[in-house]
Amino acid sequence: MDTTAPSEGLGEVVSHYLDKGIVLIIADLLSLITVSSCLVIKVPQINTIRENKSSKGISVFGLCLELFSYTVMMSYNYTSGYDFLSYMEYPVLLLQEYVLIYYVFKYQDMLGKRTQVFAIFYTIIATLIYLKLFPIIILTFLVPFCTPIGATSKVLQLLAILRTKDASSVSRTTWALSAFTNMTRIYTAYVQSHDLMLLSNFLISTFLSLSVFVAACVYKTKTKTA
Repeated sequence: MDTTAPSEGLGEVVSHYLDKGIVLIIADLLSLITVSSCLVIKVPQINTIRENKSSKGISVFGLCLELFSYTVMMSYNYTSGYDFLSYMEYPVLLLQEYVLIYYVFKYQDMLGKRTQVFAIFYTIIATLIYLKLFPIIILTFLVPFCTPIGATSKVLQLLAILRTKDASSVSRTTWALSAFTNMTRIYTAYVQSHDLMLLSNFLISTFLSLSVFVAACVYKTKTKTA
């Protein structure tokens, strides 16, 4: 039995992959690290809210804007046919965002009929996008707004911490991971797509995530010592 064929085939695959060059290989590795980090990025925040049974210091409007931004960015990458590894964190982030929003709404007594209507409307739109029945031109129009919208969601969270002077329900781990994953995406977006809209989004998101992280560190320490 000839056992060299499989090994030769594997060798050819590895050789072909290495031919991509070190820059793209690093981009793939960073993508895998980013996706791995995003698997748990919001879990610390969810657990913090569940343990405290409170979502004080969490901006509801900021979460809704973040949900909008994640949804549009994933849809844009999906419909544009970009390499799945370059945006695989978005579906993972969205799943965690749904859980996070549920608990924030629960502890702020916002799980009413209005929220249910919004959830149904959102599900219909998401289904149309998945089936590629949603007009691509609308997504292309919305993408430039994701940078200011995503930035606004983080600014609102930062202001919520500064206003309440309480970060007891804010997870520093989540925001540190957010800053890290955005930094890795600056590199991958530059070498894989050269998409200026994506690059500007990740640059601004990195800065603001770091700002929220610093504020959470300052006010969580003050809360503990108070």
